Order: sequence, then C-alpha cells, then structure tokens
Amino acid sequence: MHHVIEWLDSGYEPVNPPNPQYPDGMNVNLALGPAAKSCLVQLPYPARRCGVYQITCRECEIKVALTTAGRADDPCSVRIGCKVQKGRQN
Repeated sequence: MHHVIEWLDSGYEPVNPPNPQYPDGMNVNLALGPAAKSCLVQLPYPARRCGVYQITCRECEIKVALTTAGRADDPCSVRIGCKVQKGRQN
C-alpha cells in the first residue's frame, strides 16, 4: 500500500442531513489537472461519524486531509497529485 490513511475522530455525531446529490459518496479530485501525475485512493466509506481522513503518500510524502460527517455524502475516494516528477498514474 502506497498510502497511509488515518481517521481522526472529532467526537461528534452528524446533525445535518446528507447532500442528496451524493447518495453513494463523493469522489474528490485534488490533482492539479488532467495531465498531472496522480493516485486514486479508496477511503473507508462511510466514516463512523464527524472527523477527518488524513492521507499520506509513502512515495512522495504529500499529505492531504478530508473532512467526514458519517453520512452518505462522505468522501469515498480521493485523487491526489504526486509531488515526484516520476510519479505513477493509477
């Protein structure tokens, strides 16, 4: 596994209803454009409740964070841009 996924629990339960446009979760794209080298990371879905996913690439050491709410509209995947020029596309 090229990525470390940590979930940081905020200790809160969701209070707002989920966004009906994303009944199966959100696919978040944090890459710098279609030509950028990137990796697609599947996230544990849905999150247990409100918190943050912290994703770190072991290869290029980029680190990103995504909030969660323990609802259907939580992120289910994230595309992360690679900081290494020779990065791979998957």
